[in-house]
Amino acid sequence: MARRPDARALLFERIRTSPAKFVHVRGVPYTVAVEESEDPLKIDHVYLNVEVPPFGRLRVAINTLSRASREAGFDPRIRVGIIQSTYTEKPLPSLEECNGLDYAKQDEKHGVKYEIYEQAALTEMLVTKMKVAIRAEIWGELYARDHLGIHQVHCRRASKAVPVDVPNRDGALKLFYPQDNATEAFLFKFDGQA
Repeated sequence: MARRPDARALLFERIRTSPAKFVHVRGVPYTVAVEESEDPLKIDHVYLNVEVPPFGRLRVAINTLSRASREAGFDPRIRVGIIQSTYTEKPLPSLEECNGLDYAKQDEKHGVKYEIYEQAALTEMLVTKMKVAIRAEIWGELYARDHLGIHQVHCRRASKAVPVDVPNRDGALKLFYPQDNATEAFLFKFDGQA
């Protein structure tokens, strides 16, 4: 009798055979790691692995620097906006396609102020906060390589280095902390993004 493919295998196949899917994921933080490379100029991510049953672990890739901006002669630093709030219940793990996310609407609704971060400072902040988070919520694009993951967790509007405008597909990260039921949503912008 043939075994039915599991949810993770089906998701891998779906990602590989269809256009990129913009998703909204809720998961339980599992591990945090800084990207490693023999070439320090190639290090530009922090990885948060989240558990999302029945799909297993997904790697969330968060940019800490824009290599495209640096290579084009623009400011490679990331601007970060943080929206603070509280929660009453931890979200249940889930993965679903969504219609999109638009930073302009978030900026208007919450009066988001963006601060420029040097790569080392952004890496340290994200690692510290990810390690204490008890839940994570992510908006971004699914990908499948030797692992399942979510990338494009940043503004997708045209920037100085990347003139392609991808409206309503801005990625974001929201972390849920145990203390005071606090949450922080992180919005990431590159040089030239309004």
